[in-house]
Amino acid sequence: MPNVKVDGVELEVPDGLTVLQACEMAGAEIPRFCYHERLSIAGNCRMCLVEVKPGPPKPAASCALPVGDGMEIFTDSEMVRKARHGVMEFLLINHPLDCPICDQGGECDLQDQAMAFGHDGSRFEENKRAVDDKYMGPLINTIMTRCIHCTRCVRFSTEVGGVTDMGMINRGENAEITTLGKAVSSELSGNVIDLCPVGALTSKPYSFVARPWELRKTETIDVMDAIGSNIRIDARGNEVLRVLPRLNEDVNEEWISDKTRFACDGLRRQRLDRPYIRNAEGKLQAADWDAAFAAIAERLNGVDGGKIAALAGDQCDAEAMFALKALMESLGSANMDCRQDGAALDPSARASYLFNSGIAGVEAADACLIIGSNPRWEAPLVNSRLRKRWLQGGFNVGVVGPAHDLTYDTEYLGAGAETLQQIADGSHAFASVLKDAERPMLILGMGALTRGDGAAVLAAARQIAESTGMVSDDWNGFNVLHTAAARVGGLDLGFVPGDGGLDTAGILDAAASGAVEILYLMGADEVDTKKLENAFVIYQGHHGDAGAHVADIILPGAAYTEKSGTYVNTEGRVQQGQVASFPPGEAREDWTIIRALSGVLGKTLPFDSLSALRKQMQAACPHFTRLDDPERADWGDFGSSGAMDPAPFESPIANFYMTDPISRASETMAKCTQEFVNNTDGATGTDG
Repeated sequence: MPNVKVDGVELEVPDGLTVLQACEMAGAEIPRFCYHERLSIAGNCRMCLVEVKPGPPKPAASCALPVGDGMEIFTDSEMVRKARHGVMEFLLINHPLDCPICDQGGECDLQDQAMAFGHDGSRFEENKRAVDDKYMGPLINTIMTRCIHCTRCVRFSTEVGGVTDMGMINRGENAEITTLGKAVSSELSGNVIDLCPVGALTSKPYSFVARPWELRKTETIDVMDAIGSNIRIDARGNEVLRVLPRLNEDVNEEWISDKTRFACDGLRRQRLDRPYIRNAEGKLQAADWDAAFAAIAERLNGVDGGKIAALAGDQCDAEAMFALKALMESLGSANMDCRQDGAALDPSARASYLFNSGIAGVEAADACLIIGSNPRWEAPLVNSRLRKRWLQGGFNVGVVGPAHDLTYDTEYLGAGAETLQQIADGSHAFASVLKDAERPMLILGMGALTRGDGAAVLAAARQIAESTGMVSDDWNGFNVLHTAAARVGGLDLGFVPGDGGLDTAGILDAAASGAVEILYLMGADEVDTKKLENAFVIYQGHHGDAGAHVADIILPGAAYTEKSGTYVNTEGRVQQGQVASFPPGEAREDWTIIRALSGVLGKTLPFDSLSALRKQMQAACPHFTRLDDPERADWGDFGSSGAMDPAPFESPIANFYMTDPISRASETMAKCTQEFVNNTDGATGTDG
C-alpha cells in the first residue's frame, strides 16, 4: 500500500486509488465536474488540478492520476489556486448569466464551486456562444448553452443505462451534447438530471415549479416496484412536487427509475377523498364515514365467514395487511390473499419467495439464468446491477422466456417450460455453465409463476438451484423477482388463504358464482373486475381505479407518501416509509380505517395506535424488527412437481410506465407511454 503526503499529512492508501480519492481520504476538498465515483474517468473538465511532487512543474488532473508511493500532493498551493481560477474562468466563458432563472438555482455545483474556487471576474470580452436546446424526451429539459461538456450524462446513459442515445458531435468550440433529436430510451434516464452539475439538463415536469428552499424534504421508501428504492420526497404544502434518490449501496445505490421519479404527479389526480355508497339506482353517492361503516355493518350482519373474502393490492403497507388479516379472522373468514396476480409462491418456505442473493449480491455472481422475466421493466435497478456485473466480464446470462434487449449480452435459451426442464435435467448445455460457475444464480420472474403451472415451474427452478450448486453455506443464488412492493410483506405476515380458504383465483370464481357474497378489496386494482358483478364489493384505496369502479362502498385511504408504513422489498429487507404529505379530504391512513370498522362491527381489534399495532406485528413476525438488515432464509422443500404448460413464458408488464393506480393517473407517465410504448409522438428534435 502506497504511502503519500497530502498537504503535509502522511497516510497509507490502498493500491489503485487515484490522487483525488487519496486527497479525499486525507480530508482535502477537491472540486470536480466531470468526475463521478460510479462512472468511468473522463478527465476533461480539469477542475480537480493539484500539484504533485515528484512530477512535472505543472498542475495535474487528480481524477485520472494513480497514486504512487512517496508522492507529495498539494491541493491549495499558489500554482493550484491560479490553475483553478483559470479553469473556472474558461468554463464560464460561454455560460449564460441566468442563475436567477435556472431550475438548479440553490442546488448547483457550478455555482458553489465558482464561489469557492473561481476568479472574481472574466477577461473574455467576445460574444458568448449560443447552442440550440435539444429534444431528449418528455422527462429531460435541456438548456444546452449552459453545458460545459463534462460528459457525465453521456457516460451514465452508456455505462449504467446501457443505451447509446446520447453523445457528442463536432469539435472544439462547436462541440455539442445531443441525442440527434430522439428521446433517451432508458428507464433510468432521469438520473442524468441529478448528475448534471451546471443546469444544462433539468426535470421537464418540475421546471419552474419550485425552489429547493420552499420544499419540505422527507426521507422515505418507494413502492412503484419491489426494489424498495430509498428516496427523498419534496413537498410544498400538501403537494408532492418531486422525488429524488437517497444513497443506499445495498439497494438502489444512488439511482432511481423514471417511474419512481416522475409518477408523483399522479398523486394529485383521480383521488378518492371521501366515502361513497352505491345507491339503489346503481350510482355512487358521497357519504360520511359513519354512514359508510353502518352500510358495511348492515350488509355483513348474519353473513357466514366463509362467504367473506379479502384481497390486498400491490402497494399496501404491512400494517394495513396485518390489521385486515386480523379483521378477517375475527369475522371467521380464511379467504384472503396478497397475490392478486395469482403467483404460485409458497408462504411456508421464505427462501422460496425472496431474492436470496440480495440485490447487491448480483455483483458477486458469475453466471445467471433469467426465467420468465424482463428485469429491465420489472426492476430497472436490478437490471442495472446485472449490466454492471456484465461489464466486469466473465458473466454468462441465459434467458428462458421473453426475449428483450436487457442492455447486456444474453444467450437466448428457449421460450418456455421445455427448455427449463432440460436445464433442470442437466441435458441442456447451459446447465454445465451454471455447474462450472463458483456463484451461479437464477432470477425467477412473475411471468413464470402466475401461470396455471406456476407451482411446477417453482419446483423446476428449485431443482436447477440444487443440481447446479446455487445454494451453499455462504451463497444462495435462488432469486425471485417480485413486481409488487407489498408482496413479500404480505407473505411474511401470512396474508394468504387459511385452512380451507380460497386464493385469488378461487375468490374471484366464488364471487362470480355467488359463493362469496362480500369482497374487501384493499388497493387491489389488478384483478378481473368482471367477475365481481354479483358480489358486494368494499373498496379501500387512494385512487379511482379499477377497484373503485366496481365498488358498492368506497373507503378513501392514503397513498404511500401520506402514511407511515412498513414495506419488505424483494430481497426481504424491512424498511419504513414516512409521512411526506397528508391524505386529501376525508381520506385516512389504511390501518385506522380497518380499526374503526372493527369497532362498528363489534370485533374491535386489540390496538389503538400505530406503535401498538407494530408491536403485535413484530411479535407475530420477529424479523420485522430488523430494519434495513435482511436475514438469510432457511432453504427447504417447495413447489409441486408436475407437468408444465409448453406455452412460452410472458412478462407480466406490458407497459413499464403504467403498472399501478398512481402511475396510471400520471400525465407524465402518459407522455412516456405515448413516446416509448406506443411510439406515436413524432418529435422532430425541435419539439420543446
